Amino acid sequence: MAAGCAGLLATTSMINARGTDLRPGRHTDLSGLVSQQRNRVEEIQSSLRQLQSEVETLGAQVGGAKVEDVMGRLRRLEGPAGLRPLSGSGLIVALDDAPRDDEVPSGVDPNLRIVHQQDIQAVVNALWAGGAVGISLQGQRIISTTGIKCVGNTVVLQGVPYSPPYRVMAVGNPRTMYDALKASPAVQSYRQYEADPYNIGWSLRRSERLRLPAFSSPLELSYAQPARLP
Repeated sequence: MAAGCAGLLATTSMINARGTDLRPGRHTDLSGLVSQQRNRVEEIQSSLRQLQSEVETLGAQVGGAKVEDVMGRLRRLEGPAGLRPLSGSGLIVALDDAPRDDEVPSGVDPNLRIVHQQDIQAVVNALWAGGAVGISLQGQRIISTTGIKCVGNTVVLQGVPYSPPYRVMAVGNPRTMYDALKASPAVQSYRQYEADPYNIGWSLRRSERLRLPAFSSPLELSYAQPARLP
């Protein structure tokens, strides 16, 4: 029975992939740049906090009904935009590389024994599709402009490299998010490598007391442009 289920899962993944590799290997040519950028990211975040404090001080000094109205609308949007902490019930998903001390059998691709950026993105996308109100990865809040990148044997989030295990926390309806994870072909493609000889890590649990931090990195976009409305 178990072998039949495994075969069905593998076949389903192949059909959904349509001939493409759902979990290609990592790129390692940028690993040196990541460590050089860590201090720069911390400096930018410090400057951002200082500028936000100055903006709040100046806004309080201006006064006036129109200014208060604008500031009120901005404050109401901070929650949905991920700029305020969020708490509630939800799910915790953990992804991890296979144990390093495992003996890799001949013919097994070692790239299939590690977590890739697309695996994390698959989980995050499924949670959003399941109605997540807010999501964090490695303790950092994820918003609409967040990019998850793989560099060497680490995943880079907001310019900071992180090593596995990768912990994704999502506040929302646990049942609908669970169903979305179960329905995601990309998530199921990842999970077919849980068993021998791959032994990739996966855990999922429900929590009634999740707390996500506010997004704290710079919000300015360097290359994006506003969409033109019809």
